[in-house]
Amino acid sequence: MKKIEAIIRRTKFEDVKEALLAADIEWFSYYEVRGIGKTRQGRIYRGVVYDTSSIERTLISIVVRDKNVEKTIQAVLSAAQTGEIGDGRIFVIPVEDSIRIRTGERGDIALYNAEQEK
Repeated sequence: MKKIEAIIRRTKFEDVKEALLAADIEWFSYYEVRGIGKTRQGRIYRGVVYDTSSIERTLISIVVRDKNVEKTIQAVLSAAQTGEIGDGRIFVIPVEDSIRIRTGERGDIALYNAEQEK
């Protein structure tokens, strides 16, 4: 199992969500986050300079079976990419175990219901 964390532009969240659903990735968590990027500039609005180095993004967290890692990455890449600086990052992290609290099931089966196995 792997945990895939993707930091994307807020404006691309709906596109990424639809791409994940189309790839049969039906469960994930997301968070509104702020970060610091390479771009360091101030923007002027009504005569006041605002620091724009703190960037608002969405962090998507998905735990998938090994067989679904590449299709999940491709779904995020295709939906989130604009080709401009600031598109974000994808991280793939190994997951040692998962446990379904309701039943105590462990491993891959704890991620999805057995009757949904494809």
